[in-house]
Amino acid sequence: MSNYVFNHGANIVAYKKNGRIYGMCCAWGMLVDYSKAMMLLGEQSDTGNNIEVGDIIGISALSSEQREIALKLGDGHSTSVNKFDGIDYIEDGCVVNVVGSKTIIKARVLKILHMEENPKDNLIYVDLIDIKEDSKK
Repeated sequence: MSNYVFNHGANIVAYKKNGRIYGMCCAWGMLVDYSKAMMLLGEQSDTGNNIEVGDIIGISALSSEQREIALKLGDGHSTSVNKFDGIDYIEDGCVVNVVGSKTIIKARVLKILHMEENPKDNLIYVDLIDIKEDSKK
């Protein structure tokens, strides 16, 4: 596995639940072990507030050419608008990933932590089940 699974850039967290696609742009994600990562999903996020332990989610580390996708998925809320309208994406069961990303990940949510400083934020701890990297991006 590459050391660059999580670039310090725009990472999309997305999944399908109850017939709705949830997705957001998450600027903070990091590896904490060879197959584990943590991501902070803010309290205002419908995506973060609907995620549960055991969910299988998609994480897409966007390439530099996907700036507009990051801006679109970082704006608004998944329960108010279809954030994926006009974005090329792949569904694999409940996992949603953005086509053309540098890295496409399938992950299982192991824990959701709430920090003292802001207990409404969702710090998710995930197991990286499958990782596909495009070395050309």
